[in-house]
Amino acid sequence: MTELGIGIGWRPEIAEAVEALPGVDWVEVVAENICADHLPDSLTRLRERGVTVVPHGVSLGLGGADRPDPARLAALGEKAVALGAPLVTEHIAFVRAGGPLTATPLLEAGHLLPVPRTRDALDVLCENVRIAQDALPVPLALENIAALISWPGEEMTEGRFLAELVERTGVRLLIDVANLHTNHVNRGEDPAKALSELPVEAIAYVHVAGGVERDGVWHDTHAHPVPRAVLDVLADLTSRVSPPGVLLERDDDFPPTEELAAELETIRTTTAVGVRSAGAERTGTAHAHGARLPVPAPRQASLLIGAGARASGGPMPSARVEAPAPPVEPSAPRGDARQRLAVTQAALLSALVAGTPVPEGFDTRRIAVQSRALAAKRAGVVAKVAPELPEILGRAFRPAFLAYARSRPMTGGYRRDALDFVEHLLLAGRPEDPAARRRLTEWWQDRSGSRPPGRATRIVRAARHALVRR
Repeated sequence: MTELGIGIGWRPEIAEAVEALPGVDWVEVVAENICADHLPDSLTRLRERGVTVVPHGVSLGLGGADRPDPARLAALGEKAVALGAPLVTEHIAFVRAGGPLTATPLLEAGHLLPVPRTRDALDVLCENVRIAQDALPVPLALENIAALISWPGEEMTEGRFLAELVERTGVRLLIDVANLHTNHVNRGEDPAKALSELPVEAIAYVHVAGGVERDGVWHDTHAHPVPRAVLDVLADLTSRVSPPGVLLERDDDFPPTEELAAELETIRTTTAVGVRSAGAERTGTAHAHGARLPVPAPRQASLLIGAGARASGGPMPSARVEAPAPPVEPSAPRGDARQRLAVTQAALLSALVAGTPVPEGFDTRRIAVQSRALAAKRAGVVAKVAPELPEILGRAFRPAFLAYARSRPMTGGYRRDALDFVEHLLLAGRPEDPAARRRLTEWWQDRSGSRPPGRATRIVRAARHALVRR
C-alpha cells in the first residue's frame, strides 16, 4: 500500500499556508471542489514539488439504495488521473433518497448520513462498491462517518460491518478517529471495540479532526482544534497498526499557520509514540516466549499488487510477498433489499429535511438536532457558493434561509439551492428594501438566465413543494 506520511486537507482558504507548512508529505482535496481540466495553481505547485494529492469525494452516496451514478464515477476517476493520485476515497454514507425506487421526489441531504448496519444495507453497499471499483482507474478507500442518530434494528457493530465490507469487496478503509470519538459520545459506541473488530491491515490512511460538544451531542465540525480524546483514539489505532498515512482535516474557522503546524506536529508525535509502543509490545511478547521476531517485509513490498488485485481498486495490495486471498465475491442484494433500503432512507431523509413524521424507532430529539444541523450547514455552504447573498441581505440572510429550509428540501446541488432560495424571496416580495430587492433580482436573472417566474410557474412549483412534503 502506498506510504503517504503526514498530511493536511487542502482548502482554497489555506492554500498558501499549506504550501508553506513544513513536513507536509501529502494533501487531500475535496473532489467536488476541483475540475480535472483546470486544477488550482496551488495544487499544481504542490504536485511539482512531489507532494501526493488524493481526491476525496463526498457526493457518490455509495451507501444509498441507488446504484452509483456513472457520471459522478467518471468525474471522480478523471480527477484522480489529473492529479496522478494513487487512490481515491469516499464515504460509507447516503446523501440522497427518493426517486424512482420509491416513486417520490428525489431529496438531497447536503450531508453524509449513516447507513443502517443491516444485512440489506451491507448487500447493497457491497454491490455499489464493486460497481465503483470497476469504474475507477485507481484503488478506492471508504471512510467511516460521524453520526448524530442511530438506526433502529441494527444487526452489526460498526467494526463488524466494516470488516465484512472489506472481506466481501477487498476495498480499503479510511478510518476517521474523530468520527469514532463522535460516535462514542453520540451513540455510546466504544472506539476500542470498533478498532479491535476492524481489519486494520486494510487501512489506507487515517483522518484526524476537531469538533465541539453542545448539550451532550458531539458535533464533528472540522472547525475546532483536535481534542485530547481524539488523539487518544489515534494513539490506540497506531498501537495496533502503522497506518500508511495520517491527515489533519480543517474545513472552517481556519487558525494561523503556526497553529496548523503545531497540530500537525502533535499528530506526528502521537502517531510515532503509538507505533513505537506497538513495536515494543510485540518485541516484549516475542522475547517472553523465546521466539524470534518475524522479519518485516521490505517497504517496497507494500506497493506490490497481489495476484487477485485489479487495477480498478479490487483486493488490497498485500504487505507480504505472497498473494493475499481473494475477497469473497458478493452476491447481488437479496430479494428486494434495494427497495426496502430505499423506502427507509427516503422516510428518514424526508423527516430530516421536509418536516414529515419521524419514522418509528428513531430518537425524535436527535432527529430534531440533526435537522437543525442540516439546515445550518445548507445556510453556511450557500453563503460560500453565493457570497453575494449575505452581502445583499446582511443579517437577514441566515434567518431568512433557515425559514426557507424548513419547508423547502434541497433537490439539487448547493448552487441550485441558492437560486431556489432567492426565487422564494422574490416571489414573496422580499426583501422589503427596494434597492436590495433590485440587486437580488439582478443576481437571480444573471445566474438563472431567466425572467422571474410568472403566476402559472409559481402554481406548479407550489404544487411540487406540497408533493415533496407528503
